[in-house]
Amino acid sequence: MRLILLIAALLLPGGLAAKERPVTVLVSIDGFRADYLARGITPRLAALAREGVTGPMRPSFPTKTFPNHYALVTGKHPDRNGIVGNSMIDPRRPGVMFSLGNDKQALDPFWWSEAEPIWIAAEKAGLRSATMFWPGSEVPFEGRRPSDWLRYDKNFSNVQRVNTLIDWLRRPADMRPAFATLYFDTVDTIGHDFGPDSAEVNAALAEVDARIGELVDGAAKLGVRLNLVVVADHGMRAIDESRRIKLEDFVDPASFILVEGGPYAAIEPVTGTDDRVAEALLVPHEHMTCARKENLPERLHWGRNPRVAAIICIAEPGWVVGAGTPPHPIRGGAHGYDNADPEMLALFIARGPAFARGATLPVFDNVAVTALLRAVLGLPEDPDADGKLADVKAALK
Repeated sequence: MRLILLIAALLLPGGLAAKERPVTVLVSIDGFRADYLARGITPRLAALAREGVTGPMRPSFPTKTFPNHYALVTGKHPDRNGIVGNSMIDPRRPGVMFSLGNDKQALDPFWWSEAEPIWIAAEKAGLRSATMFWPGSEVPFEGRRPSDWLRYDKNFSNVQRVNTLIDWLRRPADMRPAFATLYFDTVDTIGHDFGPDSAEVNAALAEVDARIGELVDGAAKLGVRLNLVVVADHGMRAIDESRRIKLEDFVDPASFILVEGGPYAAIEPVTGTDDRVAEALLVPHEHMTCARKENLPERLHWGRNPRVAAIICIAEPGWVVGAGTPPHPIRGGAHGYDNADPEMLALFIARGPAFARGATLPVFDNVAVTALLRAVLGLPEDPDADGKLADVKAALK
């Protein structure tokens, strides 16, 4: 009888087995360039890297926030996950544009429905998930949501974000998430305003590093083991007004829609002006390369989705391309460049009982992160994903 009671205690949701099961936590530090880790001002992250696995991670193109956050949790490049830019249009919705600043569109499931995020896969498998501000997690997928999620609020401090996650970990085992996400945006914001080599960015790095330390210490105090994966969506490169390319110098702005500008420009010709725009842009230019989307280099894995604009101009690193009055001053830092640019490489650290110790991975594509998370959570590998577990298997213990 005593043996039967012990086995029951192990198998019950709140039993010993559930209490001992590590929680997998995916943390994004938006804009944390891979080489920031070597600056010597992030001791908690450096310790996690020494105790676990690290390596530079290649973002997907375009090296923007929304496409890469969705690539990290779907295992599919933006061309296949549907979030092809921070701004985009869809021929099925003429006259409508998706953008970060347009909540009505950014929170519409229509845009996010082309690839299943890992929190939904976890929920389908009976694993409770909880998401803190991860792009896309506010939107239901096929009518499902994470068990816990919060609407993004930029005024919610980094301390509050960590404390909320620790509160989730404090729950009884049967209510505690098996998978959780956390998102910090301050390093990216400061990087845009002041540039990647600024004292302000260094201060932001140190602040976020302290919050990571609080998360690790808070979980340890609760006796909750973490399989912690810390990533970034892209890097950051310095820009200035002297390196600005004006599309109106080559073509009448009335003949095209600028869907997105900056390190790359997504250009949709107005009906009836296709040839005029193409003739002006699809020729050699200083400091940028333009191509029809179907002729982009295959290595970018981008250009087949109908949401990608017809003509894409990619600026030389450090340059920006746009039209008219820019929405923000051309200064500080930017991202969106070719993902082969070393300054676009992103942070990756994995530390916990599931991971190897003291290992360094060669450069790998960020779409492999989903396969790694699925393996740690005990979910089967998605055969349709672009990222494969084989690409990061050395990270596992």
